[in-house]
Amino acid sequence: MTVLASGSKGNSTVISSSRTRVLVDAGLSCREILKRMALAGEDPATLDAILITHEHIDHVSGLAVLARRLNIPVYFTEPTHRAWVRMVTPRTTMTYAKWLDHIQQEKEARAAAVAQGTSGVENDTNPDAPRPAFEDVGSTAADTTQAPISLEAACDPAPATKSNPAHLPAVEYFHSGTSFSIGDLDITPFTIPHDAVDPCGFVFSAEGIRMAVATDLGYMPPNVKAALKRIDALLLESNHDLEMLRDGPYPWSVKQRVLSRVGHLSNHATAEFLSNDYDGGASYIVLGHLSESNNAPELARIAAEQALANHPKLLGNRILLAMQSTPLEPITI
Repeated sequence: MTVLASGSKGNSTVISSSRTRVLVDAGLSCREILKRMALAGEDPATLDAILITHEHIDHVSGLAVLARRLNIPVYFTEPTHRAWVRMVTPRTTMTYAKWLDHIQQEKEARAAAVAQGTSGVENDTNPDAPRPAFEDVGSTAADTTQAPISLEAACDPAPATKSNPAHLPAVEYFHSGTSFSIGDLDITPFTIPHDAVDPCGFVFSAEGIRMAVATDLGYMPPNVKAALKRIDALLLESNHDLEMLRDGPYPWSVKQRVLSRVGHLSNHATAEFLSNDYDGGASYIVLGHLSESNNAPELARIAAEQALANHPKLLGNRILLAMQSTPLEPITI
């Protein structure tokens, strides 16, 4: 497990076995993800897929460019994929009925040109011919197939072409609660309570080792507690200190959202889980998604360590802190 970044400004983690390597979320820019991977000694060319937990921007901001750059598939739940496509696709100003009318007019114009013995191609290239508003997503009225335009093999978009922002090399769907495999990684997604369309966490299994990613959840429901049994390395949310959040700079509406059952886990909630429901199986517990405004790393660490101190048998667990600005040293088990 290599946590490249964790926090409200972007999240991304590499999970790998000896033969398979996947990226969980792409919440930084393509260029920054590649930079972080280089710093952590991870080779982007070896990534087999990208998995998305949910469609919030701090988990998908670099997704399309990175997937096209590396030419690898992206795994979503279907509702999350649909929500992401809606989010990244520019709104159009032409209705479908008007577009059909425009297509009919072009057909009639071409037919008239042929009847007069001229080339219909000239009409297609007439600079005065009207164009549909959704031309900016990679199609024109004369191109009804709307073939996607890929970015060039770099993190910068091709300057001379307009790209389809929702185009991906390949899309695979999974369902929370139903396991699937990528290479020799067995992956079990589980539903988490968060204010997204269909958010999930993941348990990864390979070669007798189990790792889990569980962030962006408002509380710890029974299905999440069950999923996090017998885990060897756990990335777990410890988002905010309750007092810092209540006294902090966020508007009250945002504070209510964070504190809600579809918001984020506090240090206290994470400590309660570690004290009451955690089975102690992990060699490493990585505290992630720490708020830069409403938490302090040492507060999160102390709360977790105190929770484990109530169970002497759990003291062998190593507590690590995932940061927003720098990648964490790779965890190898």
